[in-house]
Amino acid sequence: MNILFVCTGNTCRSPMAEAILKARNIENINVRSAGIYAMDGGDMSRNGQIVLGSNQIPFTHMSSSLKESLIDWADVVLTMTASHKQAIIFAFPHAISKVYMYKEFVTPEHAMDVSDPYGGDLRTYEHTFQELNTLTDELVKKLQGD
Repeated sequence: MNILFVCTGNTCRSPMAEAILKARNIENINVRSAGIYAMDGGDMSRNGQIVLGSNQIPFTHMSSSLKESLIDWADVVLTMTASHKQAIIFAFPHAISKVYMYKEFVTPEHAMDVSDPYGGDLRTYEHTFQELNTLTDELVKKLQGD
């Protein structure tokens, strides 16, 4: 299964989610990330890097803008917000059946946005990391049929 995480700039939430899921080493799960308004080739935010490192989550990342080829590659597209989901559906209507908010996909009763740490301090990034880590626990359970 190919999973694509999407946020705004592909420097905070989606690359952290990508790294967290990749670190689980689940067989037959491929993970990538992109941003709706991302520039290709940028670094992950410094605080995102620090938080991943302090949690022993390996990562390599260069930001990527959302392209139709990525949408077509993905079996499921997981967005960080409702507005990301709507933007993708508007731009790529053929993908409507595979685009979900991350929280909507794993905890439908709590379908809300993932908090955006952009511009925040290290504590803000740690909060978002914990939020993404918990969501990834639930995603793994769902993928494994638990």
